[in-house]
Amino acid sequence: MNRRQDTMISPPIEDLLARVDSKFSLVTLAARRARQVNSYFNQLGEGLGALVPPQVASTARKPLSIAFEEIAADKITSEPIDEEAIALAEAEAAAAALAAVEDSSE
Repeated sequence: MNRRQDTMISPPIEDLLARVDSKFSLVTLAARRARQVNSYFNQLGEGLGALVPPQVASTARKPLSIAFEEIAADKITSEPIDEEAIALAEAEAAAAALAAVEDSSE
């Protein structure tokens, strides 16, 4: 009789890992979103409205728990990194830095 062991995390970690491609992606995505949720709650009284509010109705008061619930509900997804675009941007930045150094030495 195999019974799934209850975990302390809700939603279960298995459900969260099914939504991303690795544990690292889950941690990174949840941490970034939790930071955004925390900033949203901190700026509420200021009326800025620049940040996206939580996308799920949650009884959790902790930003990381809210982020996990959003991931489990498919409200937050990860996007694959475009390695070519990063390499191109780095090459352009290096060329601009080299041009700036050459201009300042003249």
